[in-house]
Amino acid sequence: MSLRRLWAVWRMPYIKLLATEAGKECIFCTLPAEGRDEENLILHRSEHCFIILNKYPYNPGHLMVAPYRHVASIEDLTEDEAKDMWRLIRLSMLTLRRAMNPEGFNVGANIGKAAGAGFEGHVHIHVVPRWNGDTNFMPVIGNTKVVSDALRNTYTELKKALSEVLEESGGS
Repeated sequence: MSLRRLWAVWRMPYIKLLATEAGKECIFCTLPAEGRDEENLILHRSEHCFIILNKYPYNPGHLMVAPYRHVASIEDLTEDEAKDMWRLIRLSMLTLRRAMNPEGFNVGANIGKAAGAGFEGHVHIHVVPRWNGDTNFMPVIGNTKVVSDALRNTYTELKKALSEVLEESGGS
């Protein structure tokens, strides 16, 4: 039996980023401030929060909803921020259903380093679309996750679906 390799070259920029000063910056603060939404994969902005595509996703369409304000936990949000966050989580799910037709979702937060937070100082909610059979032997045996679509393709599809959902609902 020979060793097989699956090249995941997209992971190296992430690994290198974590080892730099830029990797210590809060992406939920710096990326929205840059004003380059498409380049930074910011899908939607509202008054208090925004939706961003996870650059290192668990599954295609993996979104995150975060407040603009740098706060560590849900209980630190104002009432308006909390309402806006949940409105954007709902909008994320509607958009993902329209664009990708998932069979389910994982929605949750990792608050604090002990809970696995990658950016423990800035609360954010993950919205991960799921399909029956989207988990296979690769993560278990190969310690590798296969993501089946390119980020730019996913961004374009979700941006279109988001526009349609917003148009139908008359919302922002």
